[in-house]
Amino acid sequence: MRKALRWLLALTVLIGTLSTAGAATAAQPEATGTNSTGTDSTDIKDQLLAVPGMSLIEEKPYPGYRFFVLNYTQPVDHRDPSKGTFQQRITVLHKGVDRPTVFYTGGYNVSTNPGRREPTQIVDGNQVSMEYRFFTPSRPSPADWSKLDIWQAASDQHRIFGALKAIYPRNWIATGGSKGGMTATYYERFYPKDMDGVVAYVAPNDVVNDEDSAYDRFFTRVGTKECRDRLNAVQREALVRREPLEKKYAAYAAENGYTFTTVGSLDRAYEAVVLDYVWGFWQYSLLSDCDTVPANAATATDDEIWNSVDTISGFSFYTDQGLEPYTPYYYQAGTQLGAPTIHFPYIEKKYVRYGYQPPRNFVPRSIPMRFQPWVMRDVDTWVTHHARHMLYVYGQNDPWGAERFRVGKGAKDSYVFTAPGLNHGANVAGLVPDQKAFATARILDWAGVPAASVARAKPLAKFDAGLDRRDAEREPTLRP
Repeated sequence: MRKALRWLLALTVLIGTLSTAGAATAAQPEATGTNSTGTDSTDIKDQLLAVPGMSLIEEKPYPGYRFFVLNYTQPVDHRDPSKGTFQQRITVLHKGVDRPTVFYTGGYNVSTNPGRREPTQIVDGNQVSMEYRFFTPSRPSPADWSKLDIWQAASDQHRIFGALKAIYPRNWIATGGSKGGMTATYYERFYPKDMDGVVAYVAPNDVVNDEDSAYDRFFTRVGTKECRDRLNAVQREALVRREPLEKKYAAYAAENGYTFTTVGSLDRAYEAVVLDYVWGFWQYSLLSDCDTVPANAATATDDEIWNSVDTISGFSFYTDQGLEPYTPYYYQAGTQLGAPTIHFPYIEKKYVRYGYQPPRNFVPRSIPMRFQPWVMRDVDTWVTHHARHMLYVYGQNDPWGAERFRVGKGAKDSYVFTAPGLNHGANVAGLVPDQKAFATARILDWAGVPAASVARAKPLAKFDAGLDRRDAEREPTLRP
């Protein structure tokens, strides 16, 4: 990572250079449907539907924007398009064809409601959002799972970009949080000429899948000792009381129709939920939330232990019904992405029967899997030595940041920042003031906005509570 003063010096030079251009705020016009020259009066919906393979699912109104939910025809195999196609859902939040465009994916399903990611607010631009392949309904039928890999997904993005670049000719920035930040990184690795910048939030980087000591070190330092002790005690107590709490779990499963075929048994599912407890707390909670954790686990009632674990980890997550929507993630974790393994030195071995279970245990056995250890090493090496216009933001208290991307001497105009005290929802707004200003300026510059706006180093669009999302995108743990 670049030395601490390098980016601060760059910020001083940048603002000093650009401040002479003034500090006028860019206007925020209503959504428009013309091209960049203003000569094409074709409605934006008609322009989008003129793209070969594009079809409309629905349009939803939002003040100042047009919002479209679309299907786009993609090849199942980008190396051999003759192997068939599938319909991939995308959405377009349209501001104007004369504005920059942010290309977003969370790495899972796409939301079909209007929403604006932080870079989109910063640049006051359009937003194209992509549903990751194999997350339903964007799944080929029949599903050839061997075609679910990071290159195929990056090629999905490349085709979407190619299809829409003529409509949105200004600068493009890729972004995503967690698995979406990983996705934005992989897209840049395979198609480095597409985007003008990348903003990746809380993106894990499991370079060597079998070496996860960074996570163990993280859990000995995060937060305060008092908070760690509380969490560890509740987690241990949930295993000590396995028999009565599993009876409660069995009744809960029967009441809701939950089954455990994929993971193998209720007992395995129970332990998986409990072992996610500490990780899940730090992923989605703040240090101030420690007051919600039972202060004395040994004297807490069974219901208090159950409710704390259920609130943070969720007893429905390792059921067949909870796992099924996330089969594509676990397949990728077990074939390319890797998955963390941590230890529990504060829990006696007699209480831990399975430990952190591998992704293979969470994917139906009918789907073959084979891990490819070279894939993440390749991406990590590329980012370290070849990153260009890439910004990574991590949360100080987020476990997924224990193994993160770093940029080396070969990288150009690329940075890694950490938001103090924040979790898996860390963002540019949560950085310390000078880093926040610098990161905002770099995003604006990459987006190609006027120099005066870059110099101000502030978002061009006002915060909109109905559009702008600030919390972590909660996925059932243990998932990025």
